[in-house]
Amino acid sequence: IAADGDWSIAAAMLENPCLNDAVEVIGVHYPGTQTVKEALLTEKKLWSSEDYSTFNDDIGAGCWACILNQNYVNGRMTSTISWNLIASYYDNLPFGRDGLMTAEEPWSGHYVVESPIWMTAHTTQFTQPGWFYLQTVGNLTHGGSYVALTDSKGNLTIIIETMTHNHSQCIRPPLPHFDVSPQNATFQLIGYFAHLTDLQVWYSKLDFETKKDTLFQRSSPVNVYNGSFTLKLDVDEVYTITTVKTGQRGSYPEPPKSRRFPKNYSDDFTVDNPPFSEAPYFADQTGVFEYFRNSTDNGPHAFTLRQVVPERPVTWVRDADQTISIIGDYSWADLNVSCDVLIETPITGGVFVAARVDQGGGSVREAKGVFYWIYANGTYKVTNDIGGQRVLAEGLSGTREGVWYTLTLSVKGYLATGMLNGYPLWKNAVVLEPKNGWAALGTLSFEYAQFDHFEVNAE
Repeated sequence: IAADGDWSIAAAMLENPCLNDAVEVIGVHYPGTQTVKEALLTEKKLWSSEDYSTFNDDIGAGCWACILNQNYVNGRMTSTISWNLIASYYDNLPFGRDGLMTAEEPWSGHYVVESPIWMTAHTTQFTQPGWFYLQTVGNLTHGGSYVALTDSKGNLTIIIETMTHNHSQCIRPPLPHFDVSPQNATFQLIGYFAHLTDLQVWYSKLDFETKKDTLFQRSSPVNVYNGSFTLKLDVDEVYTITTVKTGQRGSYPEPPKSRRFPKNYSDDFTVDNPPFSEAPYFADQTGVFEYFRNSTDNGPHAFTLRQVVPERPVTWVRDADQTISIIGDYSWADLNVSCDVLIETPITGGVFVAARVDQGGGSVREAKGVFYWIYANGTYKVTNDIGGQRVLAEGLSGTREGVWYTLTLSVKGYLATGMLNGYPLWKNAVVLEPKNGWAALGTLSFEYAQFDHFEVNAE
């Protein structure tokens, strides 16, 4: 159970003992490493159930290294969940590259293992489910933090981070100012661990001056004398000191070279694709577009792409009142988009194809572009925005629900032209902005509609 941005569930549990028995974990989004008193008083497991959400450069790696430790040091949260794990969506959408690694080109197979991955390895390579944090954790004298975990079977892992304020900025919440400086840190092992004579060492350094990072490298073991060892710590470093000898950096094949989205692309949503799955490369921004088997049509539209959300859901942003799925290359300017469309809603139904769509995600309500609409009431409209307020052309189309039509939209320079079933319906609509953007398809409202034989050709 996660409360978005607060710990309201914790207060409710204190007021309702029955709820306390039903809840195993209390989660919070973006806690800034802090926990409220009410959550601690429940004595339940505490998680940062959504965190990070930060660009995956070295500052993002610093953010991730910092909160992986300090969510427990400051907030006693035993799990930190990254939003998102892998950035696998068009880069020009909001929160571009907000993942621990990047794989946003399924058409090329290109991917990049970014530095936050190696910050993760400092913890995950040397712990397992069932390990638990020791209570002897905290902040270092001159900045930074350390945590220690054990499996209760003799293994010990200590993770140390010395991230500086400006090099560990998470997207939310803003960090209060803190200072970190080079220091020597001495660790005293007691009890079961006092007998250890050496520990394995793994090391990372985010070097913001030379830009030559050291990422998750194995170092010489550290010697332990009478249960004690000392480390010389610089800024923006991560150390793992551990009894675990199975840790490894791992390897991965050389990624295929990066390529732009193909300028000529088509999809007929055929039988080879499993029902209810998404079409390759289409990125739904509002609504849900799924492969659909049309049991009433054994002809050319037996398999289609269908928008299947008939009611507006409860959302956390002001997304569009229309449904839309984007595809292609944000840099596209001059292009032709063609698609067979089927309106399913009588009278009030409508569908569109679009070009130069410039917004998505939580900003999709403000999206501009060239939107070519046809409606079940026999009309058409061409608009410069998804909301349909900036009208470039409109008139009669003779369209209705339950009939397949082919829409073709051509945009070149400042002019746009549209065809219906291969015949010109409107031409030379003036488009001053935007200059570029994705291709798209969608519906007038949250309604059922189908799409088939999609094709885009960009210059």
